[in-house]
Amino acid sequence: MSLVHQQVAGQTQSDSLSVVWDLDRMDQIGGCTTTKLGQPVLIETPLGRGILFDGIDDGLLVQANPIGDAIAFTVEVVFRPDFSDPPNSEQRFLHIQNPDDDNRRILIELRHTADQRWFLDTFIKSDSSRCTLYAETFQHPVGEWFHAALVYENGTMRHYVDGREELSGPLNYVPIEKGFTSIGVRMNRRSWFRGAIRTIRMTRRALTPAEFLALPIGIRRAE
Repeated sequence: MSLVHQQVAGQTQSDSLSVVWDLDRMDQIGGCTTTKLGQPVLIETPLGRGILFDGIDDGLLVQANPIGDAIAFTVEVVFRPDFSDPPNSEQRFLHIQNPDDDNRRILIELRHTADQRWFLDTFIKSDSSRCTLYAETFQHPVGEWFHAALVYENGTMRHYVDGREELSGPLNYVPIEKGFTSIGVRMNRRSWFRGAIRTIRMTRRALTPAEFLALPIGIRRAE
């Protein structure tokens, strides 16, 4: 069973408007050079092959930023946060930044609670403007597959879990030049993710929930 890679505004997944990274290998992702940190593992999942991260020292650094100079964008991740004891409370599992410029960065994170639930925490810093969407009132169970999306357009940042908008806030976004992408960890090798990631899609415009990647029927999701 595989993810439904929907068309975006008449474009297919191979077009430059939208780039899909299926995490089914580690020597490269989407044709881009990768650096492996620790020992992430390729696994079979109900969605197809994915990568499992141990929450200790596993991660991938991809020498690419598909969002590029876009002034509106959508970043989607299909992932499974896993149980950890004690909880690994801060897990930054997708980070886009030029390593030489800390003033412009995009982070998709989660917070793992003491009762083994999680909530989404997204952050964008763009020179003097910044926005944090800390969705502590929207908690979800670990051990299940979810779709998360971070969307920016016209001065507003929003994030979604399984197509449901949770929070939004104002931001003056400036594109990240010459950026890289880290997966499973923050780029400075802190806040490691414990769980699996199947697919990442980056689109150079703001998508609506109807255009998000679709999880197949029968995959367990939060209510």
